[in-house]
Amino acid sequence: MSERTIVAVSAGLGQPSSTRLLADRLSEATVTELAARGVTATVETVELRGVAHEIVNAMLTGFPTGELAGVLEQVTGADGLVLVTPLFTTTYSGLFKSFVDILDKDALTGMPVLLGATGGTPRHSLALEYSVRPLFTYLRADVATTSVFAATDDWAGEGDTVNPLPARIRRAGRELAEMVAARQNAGPADLYQDVPTFDQMFGGL
Repeated sequence: MSERTIVAVSAGLGQPSSTRLLADRLSEATVTELAARGVTATVETVELRGVAHEIVNAMLTGFPTGELAGVLEQVTGADGLVLVTPLFTTTYSGLFKSFVDILDKDALTGMPVLLGATGGTPRHSLALEYSVRPLFTYLRADVATTSVFAATDDWAGEGDTVNPLPARIRRAGRELAEMVAARQNAGPADLYQDVPTFDQMFGGL
């Protein structure tokens, strides 16, 4: 099978950004796990802050333009997605949600997705499960069981005994890799191959 593409989407607002760092770590873990299964993969990273104005324009006009159009093609054409958002007021950022809102409602159907989030304290960690995960379940994406939250202090520790974040990243990457490796490489034309025509349903009447 051809090389797989993992697209990592970071909704971080700063530069450098801990949200981008988590997206990088998750995508790297996924590629490593795919390689262990004999599957070659590359990572394409999208930082939404770079197309923030285009996202707002698309929400107002209904039409993506410029660099954003290419970003949407990257995301919807990926073999798997790593989606990471900072958490504000216990939920995803406005930039992250706005980007999701301009996606076609069927664009992520069956798409393997790994979710991550960053925040100041561990108090916000459950937002991934009660806020972010339901959003992508609604969009019928195939969401990995393990999601990864990283608080500010999680980046300070070294080693799994001190900090569980590295082990959780590896586990999440393994889950996404398994999903991507198992996914059939069906193109858009194959989605309707089993749908009968009107002639077949009505016997040519």
